[in-house]
Amino acid sequence: MTSQASELAPTPAQAAEPASQPSAPPAMPPFVPKSPLVAAVYIFSSLVLGLTQGLGLNLITANLQGLQASFGATQSEMGWLAAAYFATNLAGTILMFKVRTQFGLRRFAEIGIAAYVLVVIAHLFAHDLQSAIVVRAIMGIAAAPLSTLGFYYMLEWLPPQKKMSIGICFGMLGSTLALPLARVISPELLQLGDWTGLYAVELGLALISLAVVFLVPLTHPPRVKVFDRDDLVSFPLMTVGFGCIAIVLGMGRTLWWLETPWIGVVLALGIGSMALFCIVELHRTNPIIDLRWLTGRDMLIFAGALVAFRLLLSEQSVGVFGLFTVLNMQNDQLIPLFAVIGIVTFAATAVLSMIIKPQRVEIIHLTALILIAIGSWLDTHSTTLSRPEQFYVSQALIGAASGLFLPPAMLNGFMKALARGPQYILSFLAVFLTTQSLGGLLGSAIFSTFVALREQFHSNVLAQGITLLDPVVVQRIQAYGGAYGRVLTDPTQRNTQGLTLLTQSLTQQSWVLAYNDLFLLIFYGAIAAAAALLLHLGLRVLGSARVSTAPVPAT
Repeated sequence: MTSQASELAPTPAQAAEPASQPSAPPAMPPFVPKSPLVAAVYIFSSLVLGLTQGLGLNLITANLQGLQASFGATQSEMGWLAAAYFATNLAGTILMFKVRTQFGLRRFAEIGIAAYVLVVIAHLFAHDLQSAIVVRAIMGIAAAPLSTLGFYYMLEWLPPQKKMSIGICFGMLGSTLALPLARVISPELLQLGDWTGLYAVELGLALISLAVVFLVPLTHPPRVKVFDRDDLVSFPLMTVGFGCIAIVLGMGRTLWWLETPWIGVVLALGIGSMALFCIVELHRTNPIIDLRWLTGRDMLIFAGALVAFRLLLSEQSVGVFGLFTVLNMQNDQLIPLFAVIGIVTFAATAVLSMIIKPQRVEIIHLTALILIAIGSWLDTHSTTLSRPEQFYVSQALIGAASGLFLPPAMLNGFMKALARGPQYILSFLAVFLTTQSLGGLLGSAIFSTFVALREQFHSNVLAQGITLLDPVVVQRIQAYGGAYGRVLTDPTQRNTQGLTLLTQSLTQQSWVLAYNDLFLLIFYGAIAAAAALLLHLGLRVLGSARVSTAPVPAT
């Protein structure tokens, strides 16, 4: 993002650096308007790069159950594919950002995309789970430049006055649409070539991205030396810390937190590494992340808001998609729903690009919270007979909230960083990516654990009402057993099968009730967040009123 810092800064005073900081790089070249055809090429390039990064992650995570048989693995073992990707992606993004700043955008792009292509090719030869996990971990680093480059390509063709509206909103559109698109195209890809069909699409997009980088030029920002010897200590600590925490959050729910001793060991290692990383960074003259700035009141509120939103948006990825899994709904049955989500997300982004301004960020976020609250409330009425068609409205609202949340949040943080100086962009990038990546993992870990606990509660409550002394229960068992009347002549065997089906039905019912509890929890969370935001706005208005009515001291 620093490549656009001089053009994005609203005033020279905002972009000025403190005297104690290193001097700012030379100003960027003046903007040259692009023809409509050239602008279309840059828009296409941005979308392709964003989709390549997003599909590289979501094509696998959306099909973990379908890929189990291919790898001969259990559900918990398949969870390592996503955990390995996240374990390396965050540190890889920050590393690639510094490489880009010091060694140039072109080299950064060529090496990053070429590495990504090689890793995707390696995926085609990863026939066992262990090899696939290693390749996914490498892909987490190799995919680091893609979303950043997609953002730059969207900014490249826009005049300075549009970068903070259209650029911010559409810069990440490709990666945002990757989630619903992955689930729309997955059924056909699995039918064509099983897991190799998924990797073939990844490879094709990666090759197109490589061609884009070589053929479509970007403005070269001035190179600035950002690496020093202390990075040899800070980067390993940061990588180990983020990696261990990502593994714990990704695998803790699957293997269960208190039943797997190594989870505690990895968590302790991650916390210890991050503590050492913070100590080293606080004593550096040129830290990777300015922790003193990030621990200020404004940035803590900003980071807390990002995490809260990211948790609430898990209503879709953890809640509804988990509910469909319990109801035995496959991706091919959900294609219309994902299409609705994708269309609404795009529409919300387009509308947002026309109204977004720094002074409207809180109002836009309040609107997003209201949409999340309404959508989650509608989902609390789910039953075992619910089908995707009944979730069109609620998930459209959640998709619109997702489209409204991210660009204003980035704009707000970006302006805070620019007000301190372009060198603070890396610190902002770190907190933004941490809240999004680890926030998503945290939401998945917390909410999936909550659902598992509530399922046990509802299962116990429902089981207490099942007794063979109840004539209604006996009648239901006989009804279920009647389905086997043509193949089982023994009444006892039919009743046994009927009891099994009744137990399965109760288990499914308990899961649905647990997900309804989750939707209700998210509803209350969205209402509480909206109330906190309104309180924050009210206090700001009162503060402004007091300042305006304060007497002016006599001179």
